[in-house]
Amino acid sequence: MPDVGNTRARYRRILRFAARYIIQTWWFEIVLPRFGLARIAARGRTARMTRIAQRFHALAVDLGGLMIKVGQYLSSRLDVLPPEITRELAGLQDEVPPVPFDAIRRLAEAELGVTLERAYAEFDPTPLAAASLGQAHRARLAPIDAADMGYDEAVVKVQRPGIEVIVDVDLAALRRVAGWLSRVRFVASRVDLPALVEEFATTSLEEIDYLHEAGNAERFAASFAGDPRVAAPEVVWERTTRRVLTLADVTAIKVNDRAGLLAAGIDPKDVAKQFAAVMFDQLFRDGYFHADPHPGNIFVTPVSAGGPGAPAGPASGGSDAAPSAPAWQFTFIDFGMMGEVPDGLRRGLQQLLLAVAARDGKRMVDAIRGVGFLLPTAETAELERAMSELFARFGGMGFAELQQVDERELRRFAIEFGEVVRTLPFQLPENFLLIIRSMSLTSGLCSSLDPAFNIWDAVEPYAARLLRDERGNIVQSFGRQALSVAGTAWRLPGRLDNVIDRIEGGRLVANSPKIEHRMVRLERAAQRIVSAVLFVGLFVGGILLRREEPVWGVTLIVVSVVPLLHAVFAGLFGRRGPR
Repeated sequence: MPDVGNTRARYRRILRFAARYIIQTWWFEIVLPRFGLARIAARGRTARMTRIAQRFHALAVDLGGLMIKVGQYLSSRLDVLPPEITRELAGLQDEVPPVPFDAIRRLAEAELGVTLERAYAEFDPTPLAAASLGQAHRARLAPIDAADMGYDEAVVKVQRPGIEVIVDVDLAALRRVAGWLSRVRFVASRVDLPALVEEFATTSLEEIDYLHEAGNAERFAASFAGDPRVAAPEVVWERTTRRVLTLADVTAIKVNDRAGLLAAGIDPKDVAKQFAAVMFDQLFRDGYFHADPHPGNIFVTPVSAGGPGAPAGPASGGSDAAPSAPAWQFTFIDFGMMGEVPDGLRRGLQQLLLAVAARDGKRMVDAIRGVGFLLPTAETAELERAMSELFARFGGMGFAELQQVDERELRRFAIEFGEVVRTLPFQLPENFLLIIRSMSLTSGLCSSLDPAFNIWDAVEPYAARLLRDERGNIVQSFGRQALSVAGTAWRLPGRLDNVIDRIEGGRLVANSPKIEHRMVRLERAAQRIVSAVLFVGLFVGGILLRREEPVWGVTLIVVSVVPLLHAVFAGLFGRRGPR
């Protein structure tokens, strides 16, 4: 347990670091430009940002706790941080020494209420992995637990002693820093830092509650129940508490171990493609996703081809034709950091996906506004122009292709695009930090597996499916409208007869030839309207379906001729007779 003196020193050290570099940034980025020295400030910006990132990296590794998590968050914030910072922090992992086993033993036995020798048949004192919030050890379940679970190999996660105090101290320091920055107009007008810190705090506190993580693991497994592409470890609830979590040992080939994958006969390119599909399923289908999909948290598990549990290809990965079944599956672990996408946000993300697939700058900006990134008052003409230029120049390129582009051109466009974005009042919707983190890690992992991996190829099958759904909704809307009008027209003669009966039963004489002819003309006009609506619905539906379903599309277009002929010629024949 950290003593009070250590926690105070930790708190002051974080604040000193933040204050130093906030003042340095304020001097170079605000004060010097006001005195006409912007060139001097710009000249050393890259080296300055790199030094800040390197020193934060060293601070995070030294302090551990939430500081490493902060660095991992910052490394995914490509939207607001310079690339010099994100690049330096991208490799920041839980580079902390393990806790001595005696401390782990004391905490685990206090939580479980029994000695480790009674709780487990074996418990390896050497940690399998050490992280900033806890560490994992291999173990064998006691015979009674093994008989209940059907297996005996397990992994036990034990929280670092005193981590709750450290988390509280770090969150207090982060709230203080966010309060300082929220008084800077330039920062406050663009991002609500206190709100982001609170979102980070909620996620962090959930991450050190292993009962919460165990529930997340079961919910994630339920999301993919029946989907042979994905597996999750089973929770041993009898040996799980808030600070100790016991799971089935599912250790297999690390997802980024190219040599291991190839030795097992697994193509890393296929792994990249399937992994992107699985992550998109979590975002766009389930709305519940793994927010920390770094390589240490995903295994590729070979399974018996054709045997029980053998994957059958993507169940909903966007392509209607499922590929041949690979003899492996993804096994996710570490469910402390999970994210949810509310229905409204998921629909907004789908529109964003359609805009990206269509390379449509205006639609992209509309979708960004719809998701909640931009305030309603934002002037977006320049952003639309920048988006259109982005799609025109770089749309559809993968990372390998982007590496062939002149670095000066990329830098020039990034500077111009960044200036446009910085002028806009943007904000992040709730839970969007986790979405950005998840997608950033997914993209990086897929690119490491396949240098030619193109995120557009992963996005487009989903966009095509969404587009088909959108077209289907349009056709259904036309159909519903046509049926509604047809039903009204079908009931119209009976309603007219009722009106005539009422008129004849009153004092007015209703057998005037003029009234009769007007009634007939009204009936014919209604029928022509119905035919016209049916023609439009069938014809537009055929046009929309022709590319995806050519047989149905042509059939609808041909059938639409019948109501068209009725709408045209019924009017000609209707003019005959006395007036």
